[in-house]
Amino acid sequence: MIASLLLHTCFSQGAAVIMSARTYADFTTQATFEIKKCDLFKLDEGPATQVVLTRDEGLQYYRIMQTMRRMELKADQLYKQKIIRGFCHLYDGQEACAVGIETSINLSDHLITAYRAHGYTYTRGGTVKEIMAELTGRRGGIAKGKGGSMHMYCKHFYGGNGIVGAQVPLGAGVALACKFQGNNQLCVCLYGDGAANQGQIFETYNMAALWKLPVIFICENNRYGMGTSVERAAASTDYFKRGEFIPGLRVDGMDVLCVREATKFAADHCRSGKGPILMELQTYRYHGHSMSDPGVSYRTREEIQEVRSKSDPISLLKDRMLSNNMASVEELKEIDVEVRKEIEDAAQFATTDPEPPLEDLCNHIFCDMPSLEVRGTNPWAKLKSVS
Repeated sequence: MIASLLLHTCFSQGAAVIMSARTYADFTTQATFEIKKCDLFKLDEGPATQVVLTRDEGLQYYRIMQTMRRMELKADQLYKQKIIRGFCHLYDGQEACAVGIETSINLSDHLITAYRAHGYTYTRGGTVKEIMAELTGRRGGIAKGKGGSMHMYCKHFYGGNGIVGAQVPLGAGVALACKFQGNNQLCVCLYGDGAANQGQIFETYNMAALWKLPVIFICENNRYGMGTSVERAAASTDYFKRGEFIPGLRVDGMDVLCVREATKFAADHCRSGKGPILMELQTYRYHGHSMSDPGVSYRTREEIQEVRSKSDPISLLKDRMLSNNMASVEELKEIDVEVRKEIEDAAQFATTDPEPPLEDLCNHIFCDMPSLEVRGTNPWAKLKSVS
C-alpha cells in the first residue's frame, strides 16, 4: 500500500514528467525482480523474494530518494557556509530505508526515530521548504525554527529525538496506545546500531513482548555508531536477534524493494495480533556521524567509494528501471532537474525567511498552558529579589 506523504505529492508531480520523444505506451508498466533473501530469527517464513515493481512506483521512489539525497547535500553546503549551525546529522546513503518503510505502512500509522530525522520528516508529510527552514532556524520551519536538525515533527511522527535510544520506549508507549484504542494502527520505532546496546531498549523489548504491542523495532545499522565500528562496540552484531524472545529479520537496507517487502511482512505480523517484531536494516551513511565528523578517521575514503559504486540505493533502482525499459535516461534526468529546482527554491526561502521573534521564545513549551511561566526564559520578566 502506498502510504507516505509523497507518496502523496509524487504521483501528481511524477505524472507531469516530460517524456522527451517517447510516450507512456513505449515503456514496460511493471517488472518482476529477484531480491535478496532476509535472514530470519524465530520465524518459519519470511518476506517474498520475487517482487513486482510498477513503473509508477519506480518513478515515485526515485523522485523521493533523489529529493532526500539533494536535500541533505544542500544541508551540507549550508552548514559549511555557517548558515546552518549546531547539530546536524545527515541521512544520505540510507534513503532506501525510509522510502521502503513508508511504502508499506499507512500515514495513520505512527513513526518515531532518533536525530537522523530529515528524511522521515519528509516522508511523513513535511515539505522540503519547511525542513530547510527549520535547519536554518527560521519562522517558516516545521517546528517554527525552534527545533533545528534533531527535533522535527509531523502528524503521527514524533521526532527527531536527541537522547540516544530514548525514542524506543516512547515508541512502545505509542504502540500501547494503539492497542488500547483498537484502531489497527502500529508504531515503527527506529534506532541506530550505536543505540542498540542501550539497556532501555532491552527493557522495552520485554514489555512489548509481554503485552504483544503492535510495534516494529527497526535498527538502522549503518555500521558505525558515531566513530566506532559495530565490531568494536558489540559482542554480537546480529542485531535482528537481540530481542531474544521477539522474532526478527535482517534486511538489505540499500535495496528499497527489500525494505518494502520486509516492512510489509512485519506490518502484517503486528496487525495480526502477534506482537512486536524486530528488523535490522543493513545500510550505510555517506557523511560522518554529524557535520562535525569528517567521517574518514575511522574508515577509509576507499570504503565509502566502494559502497557508493556498488550499493547506492538510488543507482540500484535507476539501473533496474533502465535495464527493464521502465523509464528513459531523459525522463530520470528531467526528474533530477525538477528536484534540484525544488531544493534550490527551498534553500532560498530558508535563507531569507525571518527568524522567530523574541516574543515567541516561550510559546509552545507546554500545550494548553499558555500562562505558565518558566523561570529565566522570559526576557521581560522582572527578577524578584530573594530575601
